[in-house]
Amino acid sequence: MAAAATAAESGMSVCLIDDNFQPGGQIWRSGVGKADRYGAASEWQRRIENGRVSVWTGWRAVGVSSPEGLPYSLLRVERDGESRDVGYFSLILATGARELFLPFPGWTLPGVYGAGGLQAFVKSGLDITGKRVVVAGTGPLLLAVAAAMRRAGARVLVVVEQAPMSRLMGFSLSLLGSHPGKLMEGVGYGWKTLGVPYRTGSWITRAVGTDTLRSVTVTDGVRSSEVEVDMLAIGYHLVPNTELAQLLGCKLQEGFVAVDARQETSVKRVFCVGEATGIGGVDKAQIEGRIAALAACGKREEVGLLMAQRDRQLRFALRLAEAFALREELRDLAEEDTIVCRCEDVAHGRLASCRSWREAKLHTRCGMGPCQGRVCSAAAGFLYGWEMPQPRPPLFPVSLATLVDREADAVPAEVLRD
Repeated sequence: MAAAATAAESGMSVCLIDDNFQPGGQIWRSGVGKADRYGAASEWQRRIENGRVSVWTGWRAVGVSSPEGLPYSLLRVERDGESRDVGYFSLILATGARELFLPFPGWTLPGVYGAGGLQAFVKSGLDITGKRVVVAGTGPLLLAVAAAMRRAGARVLVVVEQAPMSRLMGFSLSLLGSHPGKLMEGVGYGWKTLGVPYRTGSWITRAVGTDTLRSVTVTDGVRSSEVEVDMLAIGYHLVPNTELAQLLGCKLQEGFVAVDARQETSVKRVFCVGEATGIGGVDKAQIEGRIAALAACGKREEVGLLMAQRDRQLRFALRLAEAFALREELRDLAEEDTIVCRCEDVAHGRLASCRSWREAKLHTRCGMGPCQGRVCSAAAGFLYGWEMPQPRPPLFPVSLATLVDREADAVPAEVLRD
């Protein structure tokens, strides 16, 4: 949203393609137009409308091409079986991130959700009034989810954070001078979850149930306890969505899309912003979006004025990664029969002897189901040290018609409004 509005205000013809049915992503889901709670979302939406940005919602990018003879590149998008090729001269990727799930016995039981996933369900209307909920995993999202669950009427029994208290205290102290607003936001979530036990240096080892979740086991490595529960919201921070960038040929660095000071990737005229370049939250995403848009418009001086703000957010992202780094004990949670690839029902015992992601795919079909490895590849990377798979088109399941070569019907970006 920030990139689209900034580019439009700089005189560019802009198309915003969002695979959700309204702009805003996970952070501002249902927030656009509600200035009382999401002032920034409403402000960016107003600027997008005033800039006459062409907004395509519900469209998903599934492939790319750079045909000879055309002055622009093409992005193939699909919605409800209908596909189009969109021409662009500059492309800004803001593909965000997804939750990291680490397999443990019982993690596939009904009632076990991703932390952000359960939050999204509740925002969409899921009634959890009176439900007993445990929130677990790692990262600042846990307190936000716990606060949201409590506000929705759930009984939040405990928040289980795998990072030790020493690291969390160091992280909080580092925010005092550099990001007091973020520190106060955390304090606010703490106030909203007052009375809910907050166990640090602890993690979930097992979920128990037959047809649905009944209880979970919590440990700190020395003592374990069982908690009867209706829902478990668990997530081990975030994994960047780099598939589209990789398909375009963009280089990665430490698992994130590599960008220069102007947010430009290794592919000329392709920029990347937000969580795909480093997990840092909404403030980092907005400043990077503005920088990428100004850089795409050739406004070097204005880009320079924003560098200090962006560098400040990058330092926050680095502290975040250090504070919530995953502990080694989490690698040993999966048992031989614990499912790792849910789509193809591939268990840990079948994967542990494989030497690479490719070998696992060939011998077990791991990562070849509907999610195309988006869930299990990140878990496998952590468990076995494998490199993440190289994506191939189409990035998502598509209709056969979408795969047909239709370059002659490409829609240049500058005429999208028509």
